[in-house]
Amino acid sequence: MKSTLRSVRIAPKKANLVAKMVRGKSVKDAVNSLELTNKKAARLLEELVKSAMANASHNDKQDADSMMIKTLVVNKAQAYHRGIPMARGRMRRIRKFMSHITVTLGFPEEIEKKAEKVSKVSKETKETTRNAQPVTRNKSKKKTTTKKPSSSSTTSK
Repeated sequence: MKSTLRSVRIAPKKANLVAKMVRGKSVKDAVNSLELTNKKAARLLEELVKSAMANASHNDKQDADSMMIKTLVVNKAQAYHRGIPMARGRMRRIRKFMSHITVTLGFPEEIEKKAEKVSKVSKETKETTRNAQPVTRNKSKKKTTTKKPSSSSTTSK
């Protein structure tokens, strides 16, 4: 139910734009929307999702059509270093980025249970932070003294 694509020649920013589009969708909807998208990342992700579906149906004997995209992670990989010649024999550096892409498929029930656990834990932490006493810090302040005018310095006429 997992499939990875390593060191693919596409920038992570560009791949992540298309990945945001299909995160959390059902597999059928994701493949359909990727087929209609005119981007290089869409072609790569489409093949990757299909590979994850094949892994689920062949290795784990799961029904791939009822699954949805549980996680879709795009990470930065190494970069090719290239250059363009400039004046006076200098070289302007160009980096061509690569990506590691990982897709995990799951069933909607598992994802809802996990979301309920996370929301329950976050509610508990919010309640404990609300009930907690505010922390006061003792800051040492410099005492400033003001000089009072002495009576001898003032003269009366």
